[in-house]
Amino acid sequence: MPTANGTAGDAAHALTFDSVKEYYGKVLAKSSDLKTNACCTAEAMPDRVKRALAKVHDDVLIKYYGCGIVAPDELFGKRVLDLGCGSGRDVYGTLPAACAVLSTSHRTDVIVTTSALKVLAQFVGETGECVGVDMTDAQLEVARGTEEWHRERFGYAQKNTRFVTGYIERLDELELEAGSFDVIVSNCVLNLSPDKQSVLAQVFKLLKPGGELFFSDVYASRRVPKALQQDEVLWGECISGALYWNDFERLAQKVGFADPRLVKAAPITVNNLELERKVAHIRFVSATYRLFKLPGLLEPDCEDYGQAVIYKGTILEHPQEWALDDHHTMQKGKVFPVCGNTWHMVYSTRFREHFEFIGNFDTHFGIYEGCGRTSKLFPDGASAVCAPGCC
Repeated sequence: MPTANGTAGDAAHALTFDSVKEYYGKVLAKSSDLKTNACCTAEAMPDRVKRALAKVHDDVLIKYYGCGIVAPDELFGKRVLDLGCGSGRDVYGTLPAACAVLSTSHRTDVIVTTSALKVLAQFVGETGECVGVDMTDAQLEVARGTEEWHRERFGYAQKNTRFVTGYIERLDELELEAGSFDVIVSNCVLNLSPDKQSVLAQVFKLLKPGGELFFSDVYASRRVPKALQQDEVLWGECISGALYWNDFERLAQKVGFADPRLVKAAPITVNNLELERKVAHIRFVSATYRLFKLPGLLEPDCEDYGQAVIYKGTILEHPQEWALDDHHTMQKGKVFPVCGNTWHMVYSTRFREHFEFIGNFDTHFGIYEGCGRTSKLFPDGASAVCAPGCC
């Protein structure tokens, strides 16, 4: 099973792949078959996602398993990859606001979850493309079986989705061109992988410069013991495969994502007494991160160059303010001071046209005041990504 580096041997890989295929192909016939609430989406659903989900086939909706809403802004005309897309809900439409769970719960995969892919297919429009990758034939059968139905429902002359059978650890074995995707998404899938470092490295290669990985997953307050990792139910429920938050950030930085940004996070209660007893000493959260591919531009720390940005209010459905992450909410027309990394995350990406920029990199003023190294996932000391006031 995975170590602190998120890797495991070939035998462990095969065991994990087979276990996950069995769990999501046969054990879980629908979302309500989940045994915990780890793979449930509890956050409020944006209006644009609600409208998109109304156009997603029922067969796709009932097979949703996910822990967040993977619906990044500015996707029109873009190429999007969904890792662990499942039946394709995120491809055809995005995630539900909540799932009713007593002793059950659900999960979704990404580069794009089938239902998520169906949602994203609407956001990229007919000129964009959404590609979903999943290793579970039962899930992909649903996704492919509804492609024509969704094309007609969306009013497109030709379909803009494609579903590929494969492993997210081996994306280089699929017919996916390096540096060809604007955005890659994933919903509660990374934790199911026995080789998380390979997944992140493959994603980095597939993204265009300035592209991003926008994904939701489960994280732990400490490293999960091997005995719990070998529990197939806990693994299938997206709990025991969760990375220790600090190991995740180090892995992301190691493969090239220099400054992981937390978008939002919420505690996971498990909601299953038997399983809660097994993991009682560990806390879990569902969290959405965005990781930009900006090679040579991002620094290890938030550095101050006296820069600022002004949001124009032009990102669709965000006329008054727009949030880059959990501590950068920019109001229309207001000068917003930023560190060098945040500057590049809007200047060197698809968001550039929506901002005015003040300053340059000529003068360095030192570390950005108030920037820390702890994580907000577990703010009482077990973890956090940036202290309050971080740029």
